[in-house]
Amino acid sequence: MSTEHSGGGDPARSIALLWGVADSRRPGGGRRGPKPRHSVEEVVAAAIQLADAEGLSAISMRRLAETLGLSPMSLYTYVPSKAELVDLMLDRVAAEDAGPEAGEGGWRGRVTRLARQRWAMAQRHPWILQVGVHRPPLGPNVLARVEATLSAIDGIGLSETEMDQVTSLVGDYIRGAVRAALEAREIEQQTGMTDEQWWAMNTPLLEGLVDPARYPTTVKIGEAFKAGRMPPPDHERNFEFGLQRVLDGIESFIAGRNVAR
Repeated sequence: MSTEHSGGGDPARSIALLWGVADSRRPGGGRRGPKPRHSVEEVVAAAIQLADAEGLSAISMRRLAETLGLSPMSLYTYVPSKAELVDLMLDRVAAEDAGPEAGEGGWRGRVTRLARQRWAMAQRHPWILQVGVHRPPLGPNVLARVEATLSAIDGIGLSETEMDQVTSLVGDYIRGAVRAALEAREIEQQTGMTDEQWWAMNTPLLEGLVDPARYPTTVKIGEAFKAGRMPPPDHERNFEFGLQRVLDGIESFIAGRNVAR
């Protein structure tokens, strides 16, 4: 489950910070007093580094202030709360990858590249899966990713509604596949035991309990794995397989619509 949700901060403050403009409700937009010791970008970078190392739960305004050598009250002059900070973190990591070129590999190639970038980003920043993004940060980098995703399937015969539905379908698949992979990595780190070791420990305990007549298909798959006819688990390979099957379905849908016309 998500531990935070994007888009939950003060809208005017969030937009001002994301786009680097003055808060429309604060005439003049300037801050008085001595020159700040850090920039907002430095604050966000420190928060991302902390979240990368310890997870999103490690981020508190007090902890971040200590990391930066500031008092908690001083940190609030940069970002008003954790809600705005999380939006800034998400928008910052969204800038790490360039979108595909317009003519690169057709729509399947473009979507595949974007999906792989999202997979790689989650490996670098696993905390992003702890943020619910139903209401995304409306920053320049997040919107650039949205633009790249929609542009990847523009002009292939889909209506605007269908373009939105297709991008949601692909995004939902990526998020689910990434979450499964990160959960597997997390439990291995917590237990110090690989999946292979866990199965090796439990398999003998199940002998005589699992009736092949009741679980014939499960037993068949298990026997194939033990006999070496199946490769060991590989979450990235599974991600690639599932992604291409999702794109197969989209391609079939597009072909069907074109025939109907």
